[in-house]
Amino acid sequence: MLKQFVAVMPGVLGPALVIMSLSVVFAVGEGRRRPRSHAWRLWGLALGLVAAVVFAALRATAVVNQRTFINYPVLVALVVIDSLVIVLVAASTRIVSGWPSRHQLVDLANALSAVMIALTIFFAVPDVILELTIWVEPGDPVFTSDMLLRASGFVLGVGLSVVVAAIFRTMRSTPKVRPWFVGAACILVVIVWMQHLTALLQIVQARDPAFPMRLFVLLAWSINHNDWFIMAQALVFLLPVGFSLLMGIRHPHDDGCDAVSGAVAVGSAGPEVGNARARVARARRRHARVSALWSICAMVMVVLTMTVGVARSTEVITLSPPEKYSLSQGVATITFAQVADGHLHRFQYTAKDGTVMRFIIIKKNGGAYGVGLDACENCGDAGYYEKDGKIICKRCEVAINLATIGFKGGCNPIPFDYTTQNGKIVIQTSVLDALSSHFQ
Repeated sequence: MLKQFVAVMPGVLGPALVIMSLSVVFAVGEGRRRPRSHAWRLWGLALGLVAAVVFAALRATAVVNQRTFINYPVLVALVVIDSLVIVLVAASTRIVSGWPSRHQLVDLANALSAVMIALTIFFAVPDVILELTIWVEPGDPVFTSDMLLRASGFVLGVGLSVVVAAIFRTMRSTPKVRPWFVGAACILVVIVWMQHLTALLQIVQARDPAFPMRLFVLLAWSINHNDWFIMAQALVFLLPVGFSLLMGIRHPHDDGCDAVSGAVAVGSAGPEVGNARARVARARRRHARVSALWSICAMVMVVLTMTVGVARSTEVITLSPPEKYSLSQGVATITFAQVADGHLHRFQYTAKDGTVMRFIIIKKNGGAYGVGLDACENCGDAGYYEKDGKIICKRCEVAINLATIGFKGGCNPIPFDYTTQNGKIVIQTSVLDALSSHFQ
């Protein structure tokens, strides 16, 4: 689940934030007063999604086994269009103010935004869609708990990206926040442009053996710090967040209330109008605070995903080394004292057919011993490890109920016969030889 989540979220977050930002900075008019070109961004989104689905399907079925010849022209176009959109976003306030007299500029901004959205989705989303193909491992039944966990991770990754973009969008209605929002959107597009340029240079470097060394060093740095770019896509919205918090905390004189006593300013408009203005001002401040606080929560989620989540998903679990024990004349013996600490102890045995096997022993509550192979019927010979006092399957990461170790079923270690005598656990090696197939 976690692997799917951290693989999907970064691929969707950038396009989601780009779509949201461009829809905010280039929004003009309402209803019939809205220019026809406002729908172009939506058409760009739809076209990009359809093309991404088709391209992902062609790659999944091996009809297209090399994507470079398609991605190369797409990235060249993206680098150019991103550059133009950066300029338009920086000038968006002037473009949308008095837009009826600048409708050609509005149409141009919407057209380039639509093309950028379509190409960005077409480049980024196929890899996300291909995560669907690993929900079910080859040879496994379709509906399993592992499949449901992978599906949940996929849905959560997409959902978090969309929710983060929607939360940031709520700041657009905070009074006087637009310049800060435009600044954040401009930096966001610059970051996306840098990511597209990095991907383009990767293709050029692979084709050109004379690629400049200095440029290669910068390219390597950009690739190695891609997670930073993804976090920066969300953190740039600290600009409008800070201003929204300021607007939500401060108590301006012109909001209909006296700044010191909080009394309603009656003035020439009458007490009813003054009360209405005060309520509107309080509602705006409350909205500004809530939007800012939720935006901070969204940023924290993105940062945690790209730091803790990525670290946990790529963590390589190493099984503890096997311990020594006595093996003589077809009998393996382990003393109680060796396994009396209540922790997992791993042992290794080579069967008659040459198969290297592992078995584990742990002292359970009440003094009984859990003895079984370091393998299970569901996950094979992946093995178990101990973490925070729990015994966990390395493959499916399920925590095993300590009391059930030594019994059949589920993800429990495969049990086998043994005896106890004279302070020792005694295992006939013939029993282990009969179970060697679980490690083949």
